[in-house]
Amino acid sequence: MAGGTFATQGSHPRHAADGAITGSVVIICIVAASAGLIFGYDVGISGGITAMPPFLEKFFPSIPKKMAEAKPNQYCIFDSQALTAFTSSLYISGLVSSLIAGRVTTTTGRRGILIIGGIIFMIGTLLGVVAVNLAMLILGRLLLGFGVGFTNQAAPIYITEMAPPKWRGAFTTAFQSFLGGGALLATIINWFASKMGENGWRFSLGCAGIPAIIMTVGAFFIPDTPSSLIQRGQLQKARQSLNQVRGVDSDTEAELNNLINYHEAAKAATKQPYKTIFQRKYRPHLVMTAAIPSFQQLTGINIVAFYAPVLFRSVGLSLNGSLVGAIILNFINFSSTFVSAYSVDRFGRRLLFLEAGVQIILCQLVLAYIFSAELGTAGTSSFSKGSAILVLVLMCIISAGFGWSWGPLTWIVPSEILPLEVRPAGQGICIASNFLLTFILSQVFLSILCKMKYGVFLFYAGWVMIMTVFVGLFLPETKGLHLQEMNKIWQDHWFWYRFVEDPSSNYANLTDGNQNQNQNQPGHSL
Repeated sequence: MAGGTFATQGSHPRHAADGAITGSVVIICIVAASAGLIFGYDVGISGGITAMPPFLEKFFPSIPKKMAEAKPNQYCIFDSQALTAFTSSLYISGLVSSLIAGRVTTTTGRRGILIIGGIIFMIGTLLGVVAVNLAMLILGRLLLGFGVGFTNQAAPIYITEMAPPKWRGAFTTAFQSFLGGGALLATIINWFASKMGENGWRFSLGCAGIPAIIMTVGAFFIPDTPSSLIQRGQLQKARQSLNQVRGVDSDTEAELNNLINYHEAAKAATKQPYKTIFQRKYRPHLVMTAAIPSFQQLTGINIVAFYAPVLFRSVGLSLNGSLVGAIILNFINFSSTFVSAYSVDRFGRRLLFLEAGVQIILCQLVLAYIFSAELGTAGTSSFSKGSAILVLVLMCIISAGFGWSWGPLTWIVPSEILPLEVRPAGQGICIASNFLLTFILSQVFLSILCKMKYGVFLFYAGWVMIMTVFVGLFLPETKGLHLQEMNKIWQDHWFWYRFVEDPSSNYANLTDGNQNQNQNQPGHSL
């Protein structure tokens, strides 16, 4: 049942936490990370089809009329609340479902949430393909969001709980790699679909069902996480799951007993995680799980992903050129996640956050200058070809910095800092915060671009500066720590120590008490 081990430690049993990687854990985490594929595909597909004339003429006829004007305002061509409602509706339903998923996962487990989310996503895909009016189109989009909210809540936690502690960051980065890969795949499909005539957009939307089927079917063949199984009282299955991902030559009993004791301590501490996480001692966890995913959206990256073809058309590129530009942009984003996978467990999370912050700020400032010089405030001038290419280059640099920092780390850090007793609630808040900001920004971005003009890039540069300072001051390094040891970082932090209890004494008292109690119960032994 266990896969072959890539790193061996000799003939003697190795401790499960020493960081060796088995074939099983790689395959299992890839299946879970493929949840990012459906999210990334949907992000990438929306920007492409909203630049296709047949799609616009059918659902948003006012936009082609603006484009036909003699001297259109390049900032305002795509300013349509109906168009942004189509894009942003996914995120409002994702917000709701991510909060529901936090409660459902305690019954169905992480794997069950992946399956449920995948099925709902496929129904939404079908509805979008057959849509004949805007209401059907947006209803399908809402169902897509509901499915994505479930899968995004479960997948990062699943990978975090399954991965060897030494390589947890690299494994969790796979979620962002699949997300970037999904967006890249979507832009390539959009390029082909743009040449298919009036129903090419239906082909683009329909292809979303392929990654959803892959993830959903794959989820039926992977085990649930040991932590999730222990929470639901399935101890024998938890042992089998741990043996499968760590390998038959691993000493998994120590890790399993540690998980059992940790779960008993968490269960004794709380039975209402959504209320518990607002207690004072969980203040750093609550702040980080809400702030980090919110800040991710304030980099402006998803706005670039949604509207890249629209922006490239606004600066003078043809439909074909704008879609090619979007393909390049998404390829850079996808490739940069591998930089994160290599670096995150070697150099830590903080360094990637801080370096990318400086990189993104400088690019946003230069973009503001280029737009002000080329379009001014009237927006009726035309972009020179050289400036249009420079805009693409700068967006690629932003995308690369995001791809090795805020992209993957938004999924890594919250999922690893949350204690077990508030993990489902904290991850639900994390995804909900991300979707809430994405919904707001995607709904208002085209209006902001129309009104603020080139100042929109200064807006995002200011936010990236704030979040970079925030990380530098308030986020401790989590590289290489076991999940059960994570509370120590808050006790040693210059600011957060005043909120948290001494984790060593609190955890030791709880676990010692549970160990003594369990040792007196005949059924405790597995």
